[in-house]
Amino acid sequence: MKFAYLIEPPFNFRSDDGEVTGCDVELARSILADVDAGGFEPVETEFAQLLPGLAAGKWRMTTGLFATAERRRVASFSRPIWALSDGLLVRKHNPKCLAGYLSIAGDNSVRLAVIRDQFQHRSAVDFGVPDHRISIFESYAQAAEAVINGAVDAYASVGRAHTGFVEQHPQAELDLVIVPREEKPPAFGSFAFAREDNQLRCAVDDALAVFLGSDKHRAMMARFGFSEGEVDLVANWTE
Repeated sequence: MKFAYLIEPPFNFRSDDGEVTGCDVELARSILADVDAGGFEPVETEFAQLLPGLAAGKWRMTTGLFATAERRRVASFSRPIWALSDGLLVRKHNPKCLAGYLSIAGDNSVRLAVIRDQFQHRSAVDFGVPDHRISIFESYAQAAEAVINGAVDAYASVGRAHTGFVEQHPQAELDLVIVPREEKPPAFGSFAFAREDNQLRCAVDDALAVFLGSDKHRAMMARFGFSEGEVDLVANWTE
């Protein structure tokens, strides 16, 4: 059972001994064992390849994604597995005094990094950040490096991903700015499947309905920095 992921702690990353882990990986590993989907094989890729890889049959399930209307045209999605706020990765002490997307849009000197096709790119445009001030990268590491070396002033992604990166790279002298809820509320992320793979998606959903919010799930998510309140958001989710 091939599971596609990208390096983006705490969702997916390699431990010091080379093991693929993270909250999405461990949740998928546990759920797929429950539904007896076969051996678990994580496959590293880039963000832009996650959904095309599903369509091409390279893997059957991906790490968590925001289930936008556009993505639902090419893939199907599980019930939510996390709900998180966007955040900005900035240099130490936030020299541009950024507070969210609106502050970036309002300062013509600010340059923003995003990952190709990620939800935060669309959010930045919707809040008025012009294309000529947005730099598009293929991976988290590339975008983070652009902040570190001063090529951009901020990198917009899921705030929790930035927290994981800052914790793992304290020498990089970076800070996190969470986008205010009143500017953009937390959004839900879900596992993705090929549109025709309904049997697997339904089996995963049934298993998630039982597992999410359990003591085992809460302990698992706590290992990766998630609070009880963040777990409650998905445990209590209804359509």
